[in-house]
Amino acid sequence: MTELSTGSERPGRKLGLTMCIALVMGNMIGSGVFLLPASLAPFGWNGVAGWAITIAGALALAFVIARLTVAFPAASGPTGFVERAFGRVPSFMIGWAYWVSVWTANVTLAVAAVSFLSLFAPALGDHMAISTIALIWLVTAINWQGARAAGRFQIVTLAIKLIPLVTIVVLIPIAFGRGEPVAITPFPAEGLSLTAVSGSAILTLWALLGFESASVAADKVANPTVTIPRATIIGTLATGVLYLIVCSAIALMLPAAAVATSEAPFALFAETYWGHGPAVWIAAFAAVSALGALNGWTLIQAEQPARLAEQGLLPAWFAKTNRHGTPAAALLVSSAIATGCVILNNSKSTSEMFTFMAILSTSVTLWLYLACAAAALRLRVAIPVALAGLAYAIWTLWGAGIGVSAMSLILMVAGLPLYIWTRWSAPARREETPVA
Repeated sequence: MTELSTGSERPGRKLGLTMCIALVMGNMIGSGVFLLPASLAPFGWNGVAGWAITIAGALALAFVIARLTVAFPAASGPTGFVERAFGRVPSFMIGWAYWVSVWTANVTLAVAAVSFLSLFAPALGDHMAISTIALIWLVTAINWQGARAAGRFQIVTLAIKLIPLVTIVVLIPIAFGRGEPVAITPFPAEGLSLTAVSGSAILTLWALLGFESASVAADKVANPTVTIPRATIIGTLATGVLYLIVCSAIALMLPAAAVATSEAPFALFAETYWGHGPAVWIAAFAAVSALGALNGWTLIQAEQPARLAEQGLLPAWFAKTNRHGTPAAALLVSSAIATGCVILNNSKSTSEMFTFMAILSTSVTLWLYLACAAAALRLRVAIPVALAGLAYAIWTLWGAGIGVSAMSLILMVAGLPLYIWTRWSAPARREETPVA
């Protein structure tokens, strides 16, 4: 049996700046970016504006989380900030919902990875549920070996998944340097539409989820007060700029109708401005991209409940680690729940399962961002930027719709019985954190 302890990862085995940046960017660059241009194609220039607003909002929220990390290094991430600002119950509700969003996101990523891999091995697609579950547990085994093992895997997959994005960036000047003119989608004569910009911004946010990853894994980061802010800002800015250039090029340099109906917008762009045959390579890169994001989020799905346990908001055994410093029980429970989600949704089609899990994950994560911005205001940290981040989070929640927002609120409340049971079962261990 593997020996468990409540100790943290040994200093020499923690994540440095490079691995933290890879964690942030790797979690942000998942499977969605390869399909997102098709969804954004009808928006045209409104989609470009949506990207700009989303990147600005994400950077504001990333800056707030970075400043909170510096101001309260012992808080161990977003739920710790919320507890200091508003108390234990709001912290639990946000942390619980975020944990749920992570393992639902992992189901989404595993489904996407298997879908892409099935182009090379059709048998995987014929047994989607079994293949998805096998992939979840393969990545779980990697994370069992500790944060450094997961970090090394994250660096490798990030390097691979950047190839198609960089390829598009390189093809842009090549396209304009050819003898043939490039047809750019004209700017709408009536100007930008607030409704259209809002609609596109909701889609673009889904592709940028994960910039908080380094802060959530704070206990596994070396010199966190320096490393986390740098990794968060660098990772968010680099990913945002890359997305803006690549997705805008695909949306504006190709016919909107063709992009909207394409199952592989990246391959369509490469075929138009380079040559035939890249589609299969794009599918391979997309599979690696989803796999890398699954790896990073599997690290988070173990760290998040462990942090809640350390705060006394979940049973203490969630925080126990194996000899590699991995929160073993939290990792296994999270992967088991993700497996259950796959089994329960086995009757749905691949696209239905993917869409449902993606919507649920995005809507819940929005509340985490809103809570962090509100906590910064309460704790008087980076007030001007926190106001901007709060406004952005509220605007995006409004754009997501009442139904989605209500579903995420119900999910938060659903975890309260577990919180009450935790408090009741071990009251002597609980020490209230002073509320600002």
